[in-house]
Amino acid sequence: MKLIGPFKQIVTLANLPLRGKLADEQLQIIENGGIVVKDGYVEKVASYESLYKQYPDVETEAVEGTQICLPAFTDCHTHICFGGNRANDFAMRNAGKTYLEIAESGGGIWSSVQHTRAASEDELIQTTLERVNFLISLGITTIEIKSGYGLDVENELKMLRVIKKVQTMTDATLIPTCLAAHLKPRDFEGSNAEYLDFIVNSILPRVKEEGLAKRVDIFIEKSAFQPEESRGFLRKVNELGFEITVHADQFTPGSSRIAVEVGAKSADHLEATAEEDIAFLANSETVAVALPGASLGLGEKFTPARKILDANGILAIASDWNPGSAPMGNLITQASVLATFQKLSTAEVLAGMTFRSAFALGLEDRGRLEKGKKADFVTFKTDNFHNVLYRQGSLRAESVFINGKNVSNG
Repeated sequence: MKLIGPFKQIVTLANLPLRGKLADEQLQIIENGGIVVKDGYVEKVASYESLYKQYPDVETEAVEGTQICLPAFTDCHTHICFGGNRANDFAMRNAGKTYLEIAESGGGIWSSVQHTRAASEDELIQTTLERVNFLISLGITTIEIKSGYGLDVENELKMLRVIKKVQTMTDATLIPTCLAAHLKPRDFEGSNAEYLDFIVNSILPRVKEEGLAKRVDIFIEKSAFQPEESRGFLRKVNELGFEITVHADQFTPGSSRIAVEVGAKSADHLEATAEEDIAFLANSETVAVALPGASLGLGEKFTPARKILDANGILAIASDWNPGSAPMGNLITQASVLATFQKLSTAEVLAGMTFRSAFALGLEDRGRLEKGKKADFVTFKTDNFHNVLYRQGSLRAESVFINGKNVSNG
């Protein structure tokens, strides 16, 4: 056992509901607190002085200076395994070029597919690990990573194998998701429906056989896969035993309803969700995942987070870090901006980046600092936890703990 502290404030996020709106007054804040860790899990959180008296022989790890402590964050939607760079796309988009014009000039998702296919496994391991380490430095210790830039058997498996190998090189928890249904590749001879059948019959059995992913995603959109063919695909995926998540309602409405109907763990994006579908989504167990990084990268409106919470939905916030529409990767900055535009309380934002985001991945053992939860937490040098969002990502994490071990680099 180990006692870590004292912290000026510990924001535990204990006893908060999974769904619906939250007020900052609901937050449990322990002043001058400490955390007792046993075998990688939280044993007790209380005032440091009381813990020191209760556990007189415990090993201690001192916290220097004035610091606050939060549960570590979960980023439940990223695309950080990729090759190449799409800075030119960003410049062309800001100069007024359309998606089609960018694609015709060699940009877009297909550009990332070509670069990722051309990259060696070792190159992808190195760049993916670098991005994982950046996220850890922000206090993010659980990270979902999608494939989706391979779009054939060989390269989808290559991406998922890379994620599996990177998992052995980091203390963070990596959750792989197969997004072979990102879009129909240009070199596939056949219809969208035939490509989806190809995924079901040729890619997913290999994914399952090698234990590379337990989750499957699809991009339902006019430029990718249509609602009815996507619904059929997702039902087949379900029959194969995979969990489901959906890129839904990014530019056109309707697919979030499909996500709910097929029992998806989450519906992600939702920038274009129709008013009548907000209640339908909010009344389900499907998590609504806001991706403010995509709104910032594309200059589009934000997910209606305030309405989702007011309707008693489960709202998570993730970065969507990818080479095209969301290249920033800084979840705290993005969440702070979303809070400003959607009028979210600090409690709602912190819940959306911790236990609610973890729930979107089927994980309920983290995101709160209370007995029995995974001892993943992050500290910041400040005397007021509100400064984390107030500084919009410029207040860097001081220390990051995974399983009670400080994994910070210098």
